[in-house]
Formats: sequence, structure tokens, C-alpha cells
Amino acid sequence: MPEFRQNRATKNWVIVATERAKRPHDFLVKENVKQLPEFDPKCPFCPGNEHMTPPEVFRVEEDGRWKIRVVPNKYSALVPDVELKRETKFQFFRKITGYGFHYVIIESPKHNLTIATMEPEEVCEIFKTYLKLYKKFMSEPNLNTVIIFRNNGKQAGTSLEHPHSQLIASPIVPTHIRYLLEEATRYYDDHGSCVFCDMIKFESYSNERVIYEDDNFIVIEPFASISPFETWVMPKKHNACFGNITESDACGIAKVVWLVLKRLYDALNNPDYNYVIHSSPFKDANEEFYHWYIQILPRLTIPAGFELGSGIYITTALPEETAIFLKINRGLI
Repeated sequence: MPEFRQNRATKNWVIVATERAKRPHDFLVKENVKQLPEFDPKCPFCPGNEHMTPPEVFRVEEDGRWKIRVVPNKYSALVPDVELKRETKFQFFRKITGYGFHYVIIESPKHNLTIATMEPEEVCEIFKTYLKLYKKFMSEPNLNTVIIFRNNGKQAGTSLEHPHSQLIASPIVPTHIRYLLEEATRYYDDHGSCVFCDMIKFESYSNERVIYEDDNFIVIEPFASISPFETWVMPKKHNACFGNITESDACGIAKVVWLVLKRLYDALNNPDYNYVIHSSPFKDANEEFYHWYIQILPRLTIPAGFELGSGIYITTALPEETAIFLKINRGLI
């Protein structure tokens, strides 16, 4: 029988359509994985084509060769060289100049890699780069949020195949993030505890949707997953802001993310996906009610009219079943 489920952290509802539910293996991507070359002479992110990108702002190198480059996005959503100004038209329409930063993190010199096919140490360097950039922007007085995300595959919105992720630093706090903070605050006021910490405790206890757990992190298929194989990677130690963690913490979660993406790559034949680091705005970095985490969203279904009209997602896979399908042996890292 179909059922509504609610995510206690977000208050969002989903419908688990058990009448048309698919088994986890039914989501296997049928197309053959495209074989890419290690170097593409036309790719702006490949070594030797550095002139095809804006000047880099950061790099990680070894033996005089770069391993990671960070460059401004050539088609940047926000730019740093404008004055931050707020305006109101007719005492109604509001706008702010497009001040901010939009960076591309070129994750490897090799064109044919993805997180799942890298070595764990390479993914560690990527997450340490995320952290360095995040901390840098936390010290900028006109910025309030940083969103770090990765689009992998056409269904996830990527236009370049070379392994890369992106970062946008913004002066505004999006309504979506404010809503999450408000819900977390309400839960804290009612229960005296962090909703995310409680989620970790109850998920670990029930063990129905856990696909990986160690002393520092837990990986779950959320009880109210918005789509098949939605996955959350959560640090067990309470912390509201990604920018508060250490480089050792960054490497720890990088290895877990690598493990999860490798499992998805092998189990579902390299599905398109997005991942996002969900973190508090800078001013809420030390709050007790919020908890940063990483959301991985494989693009196996397409939201349609009902989702757009209601905000309620319909999922055709039980998270309890996808968790069993993806279960990861703790001894692998």
C-alpha cells in the first residue's frame, strides 16, 4: 500500500509508491559506460590547455605538475569585481548586484576519471581543497554562504566530461537554507537536541537504512528519500558548518564519499548524479541546532507535474531495499 513519509529534518513529505515500486537492480543504467581518453586536446581542463580557462586562483601540485586546479567559472553566475549594492524599485521589487564567487575545481589532470575511479588519496586532496576555499570565503565580510556541488553526467546538468566540481559563494542566504534552519530550530526548541544528531542515533539503532557506518561517519538512505538511491553521508560529531572541520576530517569524509560513489558506480553502472555539501550560513557556524552533511542524488527518475505542483516527490523504491542493495563492508577503508 502506498504511504506518505516525512523527513523530520526538512519537514518535506514524499510518497513511496509501493504499488509500482521497482526492485533496486531494476534501476541499473542500461547504456554502456562511455570510454573516455586520458587526454582530450579540445578539453579546456586538460593539461596543456590552461590558456583556455580564466587564470587559476589555487592549485595542488606534485613534482612541478598540477593535480588540482581551481579557476573562476568562464560563465560565472556571480562575479567579485562589482560593488555589493541593494536596491528596491517602487518600494516592491528588490535586487542585489551579482557580487560573489563562482569557481570550478578541476579535480584531476586525467580526462577519463571520476570520483569513483580515483584513488582515495586523490579524493582526499579534492576535499581538502574544498575546505581551504570554504575557510577563505568565511573570512570575506560580504559573503554569507558557500555551496559546493558536483554534477556528474548529462542528466545531472554537466556540460564537460572532465572531472570537476563547483563552488558558489554568495552574499545572500537562500530561502531553501533558511527554511532548513527554521525547521531545525523548531525541533531543537521542542526536543532540546539536534534533529540531525537524533536522526543519526535512530538510524544507527534501527540499522534498516544504513549502508555504511564507522566511528566517525554514517551513510543512510533517508527514511523519506525524494528519489531512488538518495544517500546522505553524515559526520557523527555535531558540527553546523563544513568550514569548522579539520583537514583530517575532510580526508575522512572524502574516503567515505569515494566508497559510496564507487559502490553506486559498480552497482548501477555509473549513474548520473549530483552531490551537495549542505552547511550552515557563516553566522550560524557554531549553532547547536544544525548539522552539516553531504547529499548524493542519483538521477534515475525525472520529477514531473505532480512534484512541481505539490513539492511532494514520488519515489518508486523503498529506501530499506536500496540500503540492503548498497550495503558496504566496513573493512573496505
